[in-house]
Amino acid sequence: MDIKEDITMAIFYRDKPEALFEHDSQFSDELQTVDEALLADDIAEESAELEFLEDAEEAEDDEEPDVERDLLPSLMAEHGVEDSMTMYLHEIGRIPLLRAEEERRLAHIIERGKQEQERARLLHIQPDQHIIEQAQQAKGHFIEANLRLVVSVAKKYMGRGLSLQDLIQEGNTGLMSALEKFDVNKGYRFSTFATWSIRQAIGRAIANHARTIRLPVHLVEFANRMHKVQQQLLQALGHEPSPEEIAERLQTSPEKVREVLKVSPQTLSLEMPVGEDNDHSLGDLVEDDGLQTPVDIVSRDLLKKQIDEVLQYLTERERLIISMRYGLSDGRSHTLEEIGKELHVSRERARQIETKAIHKLRYLGQRTSLQDYLN
Repeated sequence: MDIKEDITMAIFYRDKPEALFEHDSQFSDELQTVDEALLADDIAEESAELEFLEDAEEAEDDEEPDVERDLLPSLMAEHGVEDSMTMYLHEIGRIPLLRAEEERRLAHIIERGKQEQERARLLHIQPDQHIIEQAQQAKGHFIEANLRLVVSVAKKYMGRGLSLQDLIQEGNTGLMSALEKFDVNKGYRFSTFATWSIRQAIGRAIANHARTIRLPVHLVEFANRMHKVQQQLLQALGHEPSPEEIAERLQTSPEKVREVLKVSPQTLSLEMPVGEDNDHSLGDLVEDDGLQTPVDIVSRDLLKKQIDEVLQYLTERERLIISMRYGLSDGRSHTLEEIGKELHVSRERARQIETKAIHKLRYLGQRTSLQDYLN
């Protein structure tokens, strides 16, 4: 089976996930080939896109993807009915897909809005706001009606290193990009055209931000449960749970947890609440190496004050050279050549003055409290 047939099959099963799972063992190799092909650098080539659209159009039907049926049972079991993702799936599940006639009508309204903006730009006038508002409303309707399409595509990439939420977010970006480029006059249904763009966006996100190792199907569900437990323990314990603690909750071996953690790392938000009362965020527990303590601030101020006092024993020219050479005034260390130009002396003369000033400072430092800092 070649790539062309693979892509057609992938689109055909896009809206029939139950059939795909029934034949998972038969088609896993074909779908793996499709995924790798669409993640390659040449997926954006115009010729490949045209071939995709022509083949996919033959397999396109009007059956709506049932994301609630496909994803809600597992998500509700893991996160509960109040989880934001389950609520999102409930909401988009109530929005009907566009039929061909409605799709063409909205597409023409959007195109009219583009033409009005171009006309206003050429004539240097304000566009007709009524036309622009109609176009914006049509765009919103288009996007909302195809959100289930994004989920239908995104769920096929679960277990690739990005969460379902991230996959959907990237897919929505591809959906909006497809709407900007969609030309209803070419005869393709929008869902066919958008599927290509959605897969592009998700594929690039995986290539840029996620691992390239694909988890076996039987480990994807375990990885999702493991990350859920990992987050729960982090909130309860206030620290990153060990593989042993995660394994105990999951009733499995620490070795299995370690192996899955290696190939399926989880990205956590610094705003995630932790603690028994959720009164702290994860970011509160992360040490800021660049943050100065009150002791550091006081010590720095005292050092600056004592340096200023010691510099008073130098001549004006010596003070200027030391300040410029070591960035005491502006935080930038100047070269001897720059200092020489500033003082209208040679580079060698500037070095001699610097050496003399340093000898003075060393002597004064041994006789003052500045020695504590020098040590």
